[in-house]
Amino acid sequence: MNELEQRAAVVAEARRWIGTPYHHLGDVLGAGVDCGMLLVRVYVDTGVVPPFDPRPYSPQWHLHRDDERYLGFLLERGIEVSEPQPGDIMVWKIGRSFAHGGIVVGWPLVVHAYQPEARVVESDISLPSPLSENKRQRFFNPWGRP
Repeated sequence: MNELEQRAAVVAEARRWIGTPYHHLGDVLGAGVDCGMLLVRVYVDTGVVPPFDPRPYSPQWHLHRDDERYLGFLLERGIEVSEPQPGDIMVWKIGRSFAHGGIVVGWPLVVHAYQPEARVVESDISLPSPLSENKRQRFFNPWGRP
């Protein structure tokens, strides 16, 4: 598959997860997933990145530490971009570090496992919400290699 086809596959796979309950460290479609493992499952399962598993991690590490674990995984597997395209990754700084991410399906729509909604959702980031008001955000292209 070329990059355009892979991006379409990523968007389709991300949308398949919509409705899956939020579950810290989970990675089972329909049973439970968190935002980090959603990214792992979608990008690994579509063949965009080689298999890896960032677990274990605390559900509150971002509140107590400055360690940029989440951001580190992205920087190892892609390049930062300023204009998101379908299939790119969006991350937000929550607390002390970048600790929440989702998959851009078509800006400003993002699929993410969102704990406050207790499931995977597709959100319009242009609408008022805690995430849209959080301007501490970055975008990554997993097809660009560092």
